[in-house]
Amino acid sequence: MRTDSSPGNLPAREHLPAGSAGTPVLDVVIPVYNEEKDLQPCVMRLHEHLKRTFPYEFRITVADNASTDTTPQVAARLDAEIPEVRSFRLEQKGRGRALRTVWSASDAPILAYMDVDLSTDLNALLPLVAPLISGHSDLAIGSRLARSSRVVRGAKREFISRTYNLILRGSLQARFTDAQCGFKAIRRDVAQVLLPLVEDTGWFFDTEMLVLAERAGLRIHEVPVDWVDDPNSTVHIVKTATDDLKGVWRVGRALATGSLPLDRLARPFGDDPRDRELTDVPKGLARQLVGFCVVGALSTLFYLLLYSGFRTFSGSQVANALALLVSAVANTAANRRLTFGVRGRGGAIRHQAQGLVVFGIGLALTSGSLAALNAATTDPGHSTELAVLIAANLAATVLRFLLFRAWVFPDRRDEPASPVGAVRNPASPTYSTAGPQQYQGQPPYPGQPPYPGQPPYQGQQQYQGHQQYEQFRTEQFHTDQFRAGEAADRTYGDATMQLEAVRPYDDDPNPRNAR
Repeated sequence: MRTDSSPGNLPAREHLPAGSAGTPVLDVVIPVYNEEKDLQPCVMRLHEHLKRTFPYEFRITVADNASTDTTPQVAARLDAEIPEVRSFRLEQKGRGRALRTVWSASDAPILAYMDVDLSTDLNALLPLVAPLISGHSDLAIGSRLARSSRVVRGAKREFISRTYNLILRGSLQARFTDAQCGFKAIRRDVAQVLLPLVEDTGWFFDTEMLVLAERAGLRIHEVPVDWVDDPNSTVHIVKTATDDLKGVWRVGRALATGSLPLDRLARPFGDDPRDRELTDVPKGLARQLVGFCVVGALSTLFYLLLYSGFRTFSGSQVANALALLVSAVANTAANRRLTFGVRGRGGAIRHQAQGLVVFGIGLALTSGSLAALNAATTDPGHSTELAVLIAANLAATVLRFLLFRAWVFPDRRDEPASPVGAVRNPASPTYSTAGPQQYQGQPPYPGQPPYPGQPPYQGQQQYQGHQQYEQFRTEQFHTDQFRAGEAADRTYGDATMQLEAVRPYDDDPNPRNAR
């Protein structure tokens, strides 16, 4: 599957319009579990800060993760007293599950979340979301490990945080500096496509989201923050660290096997319409050349080492053929995955067979050069042989790139695209983008009507998509089905999320609820 030339399923980023009054631009989610003491002070402080400093309409959504104390009552009271506050109840625990559920149902173009302890200074909130509003970036994160950040916390948590990020850099090649800071934002159009690929429902959720976004080429903006540790934090460090390491292994394996359809996250090159009107310009040529040169340099070094080893017990022709054969197989596999972005195992045997044809051409060039050298001198030195082979390999390399690009891995953008990321296993839980999504939810929280734009839940009733969903489906997806996190919930039967909404209708006759 080509990632460099894909036109992408995301449109070019654009600056969000100011919007009409009453339409929230920002939806800040606060996931909570048994936070009856801290919830009200947190919401009041956040609401006052946004009212005073944020220039757009906003909403604060409290996502209750199956609390067993009076947290639901506190959230419902805040919902009733403050027009910009909504409460949302889930019957299953998991911060990632709460964020995915609420973000998927939100109508705000910018989605954010922060921890209930408000350890991060709120002055970083506007710099966090501004690049998303302007269209500059796709995601934004607060970083406690940036040089200009100011952090107050114990040595134990400092060590764990830095070690975890070193693991991410070493194993998943992550370039962002802080994966676990509870202060992040994402554009809704990106979230609609990215979240179904994220399987985790706990603390590893945002790390997995960032890794996939970065691998797909999305732009992640980092904001240095001032952060003060909450000494009363209820996070279980050992269990969280263990789950995170399991998540790192799972995501690393998925990326290595190419099983994640990251193509659907690609954006068109350039956000200026003039860039998209250019014709007869090879797509991704510069990136392919760089990747091919890197792979070629490593392959040449590998080839020379093999040749020197085989030369100790065989003649030059035999050593050249063996070394070139082994290095050619490795070269084709590396270029297939790294240079031309072909993912999965489909067509791998055919590509290797075509690569062997290219190998035969290279063998003819290098063998011919050796034959010419042996005809010119009866006993050439080893260094002379290597110099001739290097020159012959350079010529073969140029020809190999042209054949790879035009024949082995051709650009198939003009062919009808197959459904990206289609789930072939009918038993797997999926979201269906061919029709309105179905939510099997439970009745709303007692005394509360459901979300605006959604019909009341009556048993297990089908959710009728509203205009925004239909527009998004038409412009963004064009796909059959995509995975909805089967490994996250470890279930393989029910394909739906459990939603329990507690938001009033926009057309509620109550003036306070007419939001």
